Amino acid sequence: MTGKNIAILIRQRTIAIVRKKWNIRRRYSVSLTGVFKPYVGQKVYDNSIEPAIDKWMEFSRTRIMSIVMILFVIVVMGAIILFESRHELLKVRGVAAPIFFIFVGFVFSKHRRAIPWRIVVHGLFLQFMLGIVVIRWDRGREVFACAGDKAAIFFSYAREGALFVYGETIVNDFVFAFAILAGIFFFSVITSCLFYLGVIQFFLGVFGWLLQAMIGTTVCESVNAAANIFLSMSESPLLIRPYISRLTRSELHTICVSGYATVAGTVLGAYISFGASAAHLITASVMGAPGSLAFGKLFYPETEESQTKADNIELEASEDETLLDAAASGAANAMMIVLGIVSNIIAFISMIAFFNAVVEWSFELAGVDEVTFIGLLSKAFMPLVFLMGVPWYDCQKIGLVVAEKTLINEFVGYMDLGKMIMGGEIDARSAAIATFALCGFANPGSLGILIAALSVMAPTRRAEITEVAFLAFFAGSIVSFTSASWAGIFVQETEVNSISEKLIDLYLKNSK
Repeated sequence: MTGKNIAILIRQRTIAIVRKKWNIRRRYSVSLTGVFKPYVGQKVYDNSIEPAIDKWMEFSRTRIMSIVMILFVIVVMGAIILFESRHELLKVRGVAAPIFFIFVGFVFSKHRRAIPWRIVVHGLFLQFMLGIVVIRWDRGREVFACAGDKAAIFFSYAREGALFVYGETIVNDFVFAFAILAGIFFFSVITSCLFYLGVIQFFLGVFGWLLQAMIGTTVCESVNAAANIFLSMSESPLLIRPYISRLTRSELHTICVSGYATVAGTVLGAYISFGASAAHLITASVMGAPGSLAFGKLFYPETEESQTKADNIELEASEDETLLDAAASGAANAMMIVLGIVSNIIAFISMIAFFNAVVEWSFELAGVDEVTFIGLLSKAFMPLVFLMGVPWYDCQKIGLVVAEKTLINEFVGYMDLGKMIMGGEIDARSAAIATFALCGFANPGSLGILIAALSVMAPTRRAEITEVAFLAFFAGSIVSFTSASWAGIFVQETEVNSISEKLIDLYLKNSK
């Protein structure tokens, strides 16, 4: 059997498994079906167990039960936060940011009376619990730290290709467009091959079903949120492309929020090379998925009937003919991503430099020196990062990188964050919180990219996509800031000191 036939066989088998698993899963009852049915028999199951499951599912969604579950979740979260901050009361301040963000979401919500508080609370609770498992729990932290280390090693192989094409001088001098962005080509090829084989669809089916079952969002919203952990904001909607034109406004908004609240695996290598913790980046992406569903429904609650159901959804397969074709497509797609990143950075840094000069000149006329546009915005972000748990003496510096991320993009923010870490300008906890806060695609360039991508998939919905995308931009930023707040509560002092040392070593290594 040839290599081509083996690849096709693996692909067909994996996609068949994905579709089979997706079609048989119907919320919680399907899991229970698999447990009870083989042991009790068809008749007993149909007459007794299945009706009991249906009644429980119906009861669990009643108003009274929803209120009880929401109160229970709030009490549990409060108890955990108090326990975590028993030796360091300043950590309690980190919960102020999520409370403030929920208030902002309520005030600016499109339909306040229709807010599904159960979905909002469950999404935030899942984001909160992921933070505990990955950051606070020793085993979970070890697993993600190991995954982060392996990811850093994996992305380092892109350096070999960059050295061959660009030469040692350019790569060793740490030239951004060549040394940093080379990793995007490598990972894009790997992602495209895995997508062709159906591996990515398999994991998306599992994660999407879990999000749908645990939070209560629709299939398309859940699958897209799970996809954004691995893929970019323009790639994830491709999985549900046939259904984009049939989505409600609320579903479109939630899909946009998921795109802004996470980052693609293709750019993780670039962030790691700047000095960002690989474990924290992976954690932030995972936490962003449930958070995006929660804030997506808070800012734009559902008031329409969803036209897409679990029993008529199938994940899109790759359109490539062979594995080699998939690899070539991945490399070609990476070129567009790299060009988009470079053009956006050049354009927005130039624009910010112009605004800085105008503001500085204006203040000099008034007799005030050294005032810049980005400096003013960094001060505006200071109260926000303070609520997220950053010590006041680091708030201006962290406010600066958050402002850069919001106005330019996260690449510039991570570059300056790496310099601050290397120079010992901020403490380790501030660096950890900033790593989470910057981990998202919410910036002006991405706003245009997402609107264009979704409009191509659903040309008749362009006006609605544009309308919801602007609100989703702010909601997506809030998701990243909320993840940063939870991280500030759970990160331990011994851990941040160790991480800080690793980041400095990595930054020094890459700067040679």
